[in-house]
Amino acid sequence: MSDAPNPTRHKKEIDEAVGASEFGFNVITADPGERIPWGYHHHPDHEELFYVLDGTLLVETPEEEHTVEAGEVFFVPAGAPQKGVAGPDGCRLVAAGAPKDSDDAVIEEECPSCGAATDRDYRVEGDSYVLECASCGADVDELRSGPES
Repeated sequence: MSDAPNPTRHKKEIDEAVGASEFGFNVITADPGERIPWGYHHHPDHEELFYVLDGTLLVETPEEEHTVEAGEVFFVPAGAPQKGVAGPDGCRLVAAGAPKDSDDAVIEEECPSCGAATDRDYRVEGDSYVLECASCGADVDELRSGPES
């Protein structure tokens, strides 16, 4: 199974591989400091659950920062902003969410070009997703598939 474009070492979309239509199920392997997966964002109508298999996941919410260790879970209600980052030893986790058809992410980060705190649009270029500022259209990030393993 190949990786999905993302900012981590690996993102395996198990739900896509088996044809699941009601929920998302991904296994993510991230090196220290890598975003999981979109930066500061929320899903308006989609709940998420992160179960850490190995390492540490750091989750930032408007209220506080959370440290989620191996064997622990972190639940994100629909509409709740958050940002996940792999801890100092990296991490491997399961990311599950539902409903699957409502998993659009609204990114809420400052654009390095125009300074606006806006969402991101994206376009597909080959095997990559190129993220663009929704305000000024500048390219702000490129998400690629991880190396084959």
